[in-house]
Amino acid sequence: METYPRVKSVKPLEGKRLLVIFHNDEKRIYDCSPLLTEEVFGPLRNDSFFKMVKPDRGGYGISWSDELDLSESALWLHGIPAEQGPRAGRS
Repeated sequence: METYPRVKSVKPLEGKRLLVIFHNDEKRIYDCSPLLTEEVFGPLRNDSFFKMVKPDRGGYGISWSDELDLSESALWLHGIPAEQGPRAGRS
């Protein structure tokens, strides 16, 4: 079974995207727009709710509520590497 880096932090961006920083200091942009067509992800259409995103305890994903979350593997596999200067914390 393949393992993926755990989530260190997450920041909501414009256009229903997320900036996800993993424990290996890799930054990826995850686009939540395709999820909005699925009924379960409907609450993400609300900007205030979307901005409530936070990393799960232990970094095994992110969540908006007890019922709505994404795993670290989905974020890692479907996120696009962010081109945002030097990686924080890298020596």
